[in-house]
Amino acid sequence: MEQGAQTVNPYDLGLERNAANFVALSPLSFLPRTAAIFPDRIACIAGERRLTYRQLDERSRRLASALRARGLGPGDTVAILSPNTPAMLEAHYGVPMTGAVLNALNYRLDAASIAFILDHGEAKVLFVDRAYSGPASDALKRASVRPFVIDIDDAPEEGGALIGEIGYERFIASGDPSFIYAGPGDEWDAIALNYTSGTTGNPKGVVYHHRGAYLNALGNALIWGLPQGSIYLWTLPMFHCNGWCFPWTVTALAGTHVCLRKVETRAIFEAIERHKVTHFCGAPIVLNMLINARPEEMTRFEHKVNVMTAAAPPPPAVIARMEAAGFSITHTYGLTEVYGPVTYCAWHEEWDERAPDERARLRSRQGVPYVTLEGLMVADGKTLKPVPADGATMGEVFMRGNTVMKGYLKNPKATVEALSGGWFHTGDLGVMHPDGYIELKDRAKDIIISGGENISTIEVEGVLYRHPAVIEAAVVARPDEKWGETPCAFVTLKPGAEATAAQLMAFCRENMAHYKLPRTVVFGPLPKTSTGKVQKYVLRERAAKLDTPAGA
Repeated sequence: MEQGAQTVNPYDLGLERNAANFVALSPLSFLPRTAAIFPDRIACIAGERRLTYRQLDERSRRLASALRARGLGPGDTVAILSPNTPAMLEAHYGVPMTGAVLNALNYRLDAASIAFILDHGEAKVLFVDRAYSGPASDALKRASVRPFVIDIDDAPEEGGALIGEIGYERFIASGDPSFIYAGPGDEWDAIALNYTSGTTGNPKGVVYHHRGAYLNALGNALIWGLPQGSIYLWTLPMFHCNGWCFPWTVTALAGTHVCLRKVETRAIFEAIERHKVTHFCGAPIVLNMLINARPEEMTRFEHKVNVMTAAAPPPPAVIARMEAAGFSITHTYGLTEVYGPVTYCAWHEEWDERAPDERARLRSRQGVPYVTLEGLMVADGKTLKPVPADGATMGEVFMRGNTVMKGYLKNPKATVEALSGGWFHTGDLGVMHPDGYIELKDRAKDIIISGGENISTIEVEGVLYRHPAVIEAAVVARPDEKWGETPCAFVTLKPGAEATAAQLMAFCRENMAHYKLPRTVVFGPLPKTSTGKVQKYVLRERAAKLDTPAGA
């Protein structure tokens, strides 16, 4: 080729994309595929009720058809307030089939918070399970929007009054079971709207797109080794990050969704034994509940049960006890802004030879990226320069990829800040280990600086959880004239167990550096958000007002 001649890429065929070689990615494609291949396989179990995949597909299409008949389409928001029910599962397909956006509401929120979300998302339709008709009714009185309300009468024995204009079954009966939908025009179109916990101030509306939901759903299957036909137990609320995308994951693998309306110890064990559950997800609080169950609440099961846990980092002691009880733990990490879990502690077979405590410590790390996450680093929060991979130098955790949110609804300023520099700023502090695994140390606002030393509250909590009398522990900073701040531990003891503050401090002294010791111990239940996270800002306020001298 002559010097200066224009280079032509022979693989640039000069053709436009068309329907033959480019179809927008969407998890909606999973349901019709599975229904066509396994039409008679059980898709959903709810009590004594059973739905096959043919029925789930038809009911979801009926839902979409009925919504379309009411004029619902792209840009519209459909809210649902329901526990883990067939209707909630169907909404994950039927609502976006119309091009509308699904807003699964947290049923633990108060009426004022629900009203805010309905208004902020401009809900056109609201599905309400009658168990939550009370707060829903109060929220509707406060809200400015006037959505069309549809009752879900899934468990009349639990119910409040019916407040809708029509019942769910009657509504979908009006729809066409052969409803044809085209999928999103653009895979970056919104599929779901989820709100952050909002521990202070109003929650932010996180917008998910079809592409991210598709990829994270498959990422779940890949990193967990989820086999076809798995039996998945719904203990994780489907409202939480759309159930970490598992309404789509399980369907893609022709698995069975076992729905639990309430997360109760006896119900979980009975479902595992009766339905031969193979997988379930849950926050560490659920794991803690299971390992501390009373004998009469437990049932025996002979098969292995795989558990994915995320949210607050699980203490190694909790992981060790779960493994001893016959559960296989996969530890993941993520946030609402990244569709739920996006990192996991990939396990090495040689680690099986380690001592139980060491295995639990390794498994408690947040680990490495999902196959579907393109970037993960621990870096300086201002310069974005990665910290040394020494397992000690702390920095902020950053992520990038196709499973990062589209942005915050009606909040461009917060969106720009969260995505500045081409990375999603998590606000979580952690370290990078030499083997490339990250480990969280704290939220940026939760780290304790005592006498110039950084103290990880997670580390102190992990030691407290190892004490045989402790069922829950949370550590926050308490102002101190000499040290600036000192650790203050809020502890809940197991039923019937006894331990004094002095005994817990002595236990910590034996198991950690002395400067990290909690100088104050307070007993009592821990305040939590509607998603089960400990409200540390409330505990910080309490710690600041304590009259008891530090060390008492």
